[in-house]
Amino acid sequence: MSFPADFRWGVATASYQIEGSPYLVGGGHSVWDMFCKRPGAIHDASNGDVACDHFNRYREDCALMKELGIENYRLSLSWPRILPTGRGTIDQAGLDFYDNLIDCLLEHGIDPHVTLFHWDTPYDIYLQGSWLNADISKWFADYTEIVSKKLGDRVASWMTLNEPQVFLGLGYETGSHAPGDKLGQQELLWASHNALLAHGRSAQVLRSNITNGAQIGWAPVGVCSIPASDSAADIEAARKATLEMDSFSIWSLPLWNDPVFFGTYPECINKLWETSYYKPAEGDMQIINQVPDFFGANIYNAPRVRAGADGKPEVLPHPQGMARTIYHWPVTPEALYWGPKFFYEKYGKPIVITENGLGLSDWPHVDGKIHDPQRIDFLTRYMREFHRAGQDGVEIAGYFQWSLMDNFEWNEGYRFRFGLVYVDYETQVRTPKDSAYWYRDVIGSNGDIALS
Repeated sequence: MSFPADFRWGVATASYQIEGSPYLVGGGHSVWDMFCKRPGAIHDASNGDVACDHFNRYREDCALMKELGIENYRLSLSWPRILPTGRGTIDQAGLDFYDNLIDCLLEHGIDPHVTLFHWDTPYDIYLQGSWLNADISKWFADYTEIVSKKLGDRVASWMTLNEPQVFLGLGYETGSHAPGDKLGQQELLWASHNALLAHGRSAQVLRSNITNGAQIGWAPVGVCSIPASDSAADIEAARKATLEMDSFSIWSLPLWNDPVFFGTYPECINKLWETSYYKPAEGDMQIINQVPDFFGANIYNAPRVRAGADGKPEVLPHPQGMARTIYHWPVTPEALYWGPKFFYEKYGKPIVITENGLGLSDWPHVDGKIHDPQRIDFLTRYMREFHRAGQDGVEIAGYFQWSLMDNFEWNEGYRFRFGLVYVDYETQVRTPKDSAYWYRDVIGSNGDIALS
């Protein structure tokens, strides 16, 4: 009944959400520093200047993770903390912070899993065009060179980019995330190509520099669909909705993973390149085609689809009154069965759930404890579906719960809480929630607690 013997259980965080902004301690500004100053951009008018003060409290947080039985920790590095302007001069104190954090994790028996980019583009890079500048992939490779040479002997796995669909889709299409721009389709396509090149060049650098056999991958949104029934037609419709695309969408899974795994864009994207002002250069697809060692996917929910009259996928509305998180995201545990199943069929790599969790409105109860039974129920349901995928032949390799602690939740500010650990933002006191102790038992039993 248990998960595989070598299955990796962990938690995940992101630099801007927990560390405190690097510009306050000698680093540079990011687009999120810029965005937070924009009136109305953040719902509670907050920012990540202090956040969870992890920069100063990382030793305490490492000890807390050990207490909670955490064996794997997915963290992200802040590009402007290490390179204040995104390139050129290194801030040694910023690089040393991550050097010390990695050592501290290992001292506590925790394997570090490093994400190189989790949305905090250096402000100076933004002023030079950011993801619209063709040189950004080379700058990102230079940044990768610096950190991989410094940390490459101690990291268990590397992820290049986190959720390119989000930092481009919300940051450059809708404008609801930093930097708050609204681009047209042609510019979004070009930005996507540059992001894919950044992954490719970064992966090449990692493979040249790491000395401990660490795995290399990335963590896009695991956009997937759930069949409305067990009929063969509906299952095929969900498969098509997940793995195929017939028009441009920044959120489409094939847009991102087909170039990385197969070295080619879907046909509808190739047609768009024919009329684009800019086009991929010769050799670009070979650079992008750096096949990951695992298929990383951040999955929170998924739509339900059925086969329409012509067999094409037809998205169904969710039932009235269905379970939803505080984000109003639907609770769809089957996403962790069907997503990994479809991904494994097409891409053939071990599946790692690089993020999964839910936002709630948690608070200390009168007994001083934080009771969050909804989180325990949510995670139990999703873990069971992921395990079911494994029982059905999918190679499942790891699960990282989002998130270790409550944090700055992007444009929502501090209104919602995703953590296993409650953070009092005024005192910075950390208090594990009921779910934290439950997850400790899940890890200790290799998942049996969630399956029983």
